[in-house]
Amino acid sequence: MRTLSRALSLLSAAVLLMSSVCYAGNDPRECEVCMKVMTEIREKMTKEEIKDKPKIEEAIGKHCANEKLPSREKKICYYIDPIKRDVAQPFSLGMPVDRLCKRINKNNAEICSVKFPVKTENLEPKDLTKLRVKQLKSILLDRGVECKGCVEKEEFIKKVQETEHLAGSDEF
Repeated sequence: MRTLSRALSLLSAAVLLMSSVCYAGNDPRECEVCMKVMTEIREKMTKEEIKDKPKIEEAIGKHCANEKLPSREKKICYYIDPIKRDVAQPFSLGMPVDRLCKRINKNNAEICSVKFPVKTENLEPKDLTKLRVKQLKSILLDRGVECKGCVEKEEFIKKVQETEHLAGSDEF
């Protein structure tokens, strides 16, 4: 009996561990800005250049020197610039951009925290109800609005709708 209960507790612990690991990598927006920047850099390079680390570092510098980069991409460049060499190694081996961004995220945990804003224009109230409170808070934060006293999801939705005129041009 004791062995059975021990086996069940080990099994339940393993299931919890596996579910938390699976859940952690399921955010489709994780590292989205980093992946976009790395994809753009890779697309501008030839196959020979992709294997040459100094050329990769040069391409990263050239891409990040572009004055017309959106603010979130500039932020990624700010984080990546000091670690160009660490980025060039897996980049030269042809590592997929999602794995590359997650790897460099280990050096600087803020890299994957940079996300594009949630698109809110032309959203119906029923569409806003599908968003999580965290996303609604993010929308308000991007607009520079505080929702003091907001507790319920409906209150956040109402505040997002009230501040629609503050939606910036930085939304995609």
